[in-house]
Amino acid sequence: MGKIVIEPLSRLEGHGKVTITLDENGNPKDVKLHITALRGFEQFVVGRPAEEVPRIVPRICGICQTPHHLASVKAVDDAWGVEIPEPAKKLRELMNIGNIIHSHALHFYFLAAPDFVLGVDADPKIRNVIGVIDKAPEVAKQAIELRKFGQKIIEMIGGKAIHPVTGIPGGQSKRLTEEERDELLKDVDRMIEYAKNGVELIKKLNEQYMDLIKTLGVIDTWYLGLVKDGKHNVYDGTLRFLSPDGKEKVEFQPNEYLDYIGEHIVSHSYVKYPYYKKVGYPEGIYRVGPLSMLNVCDSMETDLAEEYRKEFFDIFGFPANQSLAYHHARLIEIVEACEKAKILLEDNDITSDDIKAEVEPKAGNGVGVVYAPRGVLIHNYETDENGIVVKANMIVASTHNVPTMEKAIQQAAKEIFK
Repeated sequence: MGKIVIEPLSRLEGHGKVTITLDENGNPKDVKLHITALRGFEQFVVGRPAEEVPRIVPRICGICQTPHHLASVKAVDDAWGVEIPEPAKKLRELMNIGNIIHSHALHFYFLAAPDFVLGVDADPKIRNVIGVIDKAPEVAKQAIELRKFGQKIIEMIGGKAIHPVTGIPGGQSKRLTEEERDELLKDVDRMIEYAKNGVELIKKLNEQYMDLIKTLGVIDTWYLGLVKDGKHNVYDGTLRFLSPDGKEKVEFQPNEYLDYIGEHIVSHSYVKYPYYKKVGYPEGIYRVGPLSMLNVCDSMETDLAEEYRKEFFDIFGFPANQSLAYHHARLIEIVEACEKAKILLEDNDITSDDIKAEVEPKAGNGVGVVYAPRGVLIHNYETDENGIVVKANMIVASTHNVPTMEKAIQQAAKEIFK
């Protein structure tokens, strides 16, 4: 018996390693994914005034800081029983859309595209974003422009491009001016075109690598996503589980999440392993993120993205279970995000100054859910009569995915060694 250790894992947001234990014939006997970072934010926020927490939790992740900010402030709103004005909801949704555009562009073009554009056999020294710039400069330019546009949205609405601060209990502390709105509108049609180019690019790459896509990391799991009236949504709505065969849908409110999601503890990782309670562990492990979101929704919110979604399932089948299809799904979500940004920017509410409802700290228990770029994000706080956090629970998007990432790595190891 032998052991292969891959550490550190690169091209991810955090710290991890993979351990492959081999049997006497040199074949994989056991494969484990170790998440070695301990964040501890569930304890950090205890004892803090709840209105401070939305400014603390974005530090959980430098990439997904905006959805942490928004899930947090939604949880405080819920705990204190406040209904925020409609223009504030639209501002928050647009802010999260900005993060989707920025992060999805980063994820595909900077982290995944080097393997596809340069080839999986290319020298690792050039298999990076610099290599992409050298081989496909126009693709790289459009990726940078998309990220810049997403960050500009967050900065204008959230006050800062990284770690926004304007989401407050009761709504938003800053309005979007007409001049800022016009500046974003000036660029949005071009961003939609760049997003379309991304989908056309992945379709060509799929054709080139379809044998790999159909065999590597292909696993059957449950899926979890956020839908609003059945449609794909990144800010609001209900949670929905979809069974591995696509025949069973289970929908529930965010504040019911503890009735549906359990967390299993494993000895080899700091991360707990979530699962669908009705099915149990490990049969009930599930995936979140772009692939899951397209699987669980009945349709996309915007026309062009919906055309692409239908085409996606023509290619991969329903529900899509190929891990490498995440990239295609991610690029479709960029299209929807750019289309939805335009719709919101053309809405008169987006520059309204009716963005704050009166709110008083009090005892309560609240849940906030949004869609982060890696998937469903849940924040849950309990406060005392002074509005101080006495208990917190967070299920971060990547946490949902860890058990299924490990399962996909196990399948991939067997396939590669075979």
